[in-house]
Amino acid sequence: MRKRGHQQYAGARLAAGQRTNVLALVVPLRAGPHDVVVREFVAAAISAAGARDHALLLLTAEEGPAALRRAVSSSVADGVVVMDVEAADPRVPALLGLGRPAVLIGLPDRPHGLGCLDLDFAAAGALCLGHLAGLGHEHVALIGSPPAAYRRGSSSATRLALGFTAEAARRGVRSTTLAWGNTHRRSLRGLDALFARHPGVTGLVVHNETALPAVLACLHHRGLRVPGDVSLVAVGPDSLTAHSLLELTCVAIPAREIGALAVETVIGQLDDGTAPGTRLLAPKLAARASSAPPRLP
Repeated sequence: MRKRGHQQYAGARLAAGQRTNVLALVVPLRAGPHDVVVREFVAAAISAAGARDHALLLLTAEEGPAALRRAVSSSVADGVVVMDVEAADPRVPALLGLGRPAVLIGLPDRPHGLGCLDLDFAAAGALCLGHLAGLGHEHVALIGSPPAAYRRGSSSATRLALGFTAEAARRGVRSTTLAWGNTHRRSLRGLDALFARHPGVTGLVVHNETALPAVLACLHHRGLRVPGDVSLVAVGPDSLTAHSLLELTCVAIPAREIGALAVETVIGQLDDGTAPGTRLLAPKLAARASSAPPRLP
């Protein structure tokens, strides 16, 4: 874990009689029933808050800065945890104006002293590429988050892609980045286009947990064996990848750890009035059955 910065958070410390013991948790409304990361994060945050005699007020990201201001100005929430942070997140100015503790799950371009907590996605992208390059793969493709994530400037999606391409350049490995939706049809079309244009691709990194089952099914449909023909590394919750029919090599997103730590961080700010700066958790790769050296021609 890395930590940068540690400064006094003016006005953040509240006297015991002023506190409601309620924290606002901003979650993405677009998260579907298969978004395991969001579910695990919320479950861990609720558990951590309950263990500290706090309750969570759930707000949706689509409600915007106005909902944050209402929750705090009405003295409902002592502090805020915000998920799904964008590179140029419009909620940052609103959070700065609240005068209450706030932790961002993600890393905006300009956090302006707000607490930020996340997996180091740039390092995760580099770690995935490095694993496959170390096995001997010379052309690796990244199947990233859905296109909408890049359009809205999703912090995690952008940072992972940058880390992936930078490590490929450093190692002299060819890299291709793609993004498509989560359906079987889109995955089939995407893989058809990938292998038609780049038949030398022997390694895939998938940073799209909801598309992962479709990608695996479409590889099977094309007659490609994993890892015999194509090695695959997933970036997602370990609970999803470790228990599939084929145990997948994975860089786990520690959603439960981050969820609990985010709550503890906000409560810590309330208790001692200090801001935590930026904390990026170092990624860990578990090598399993889906990655192997490329098959000889």
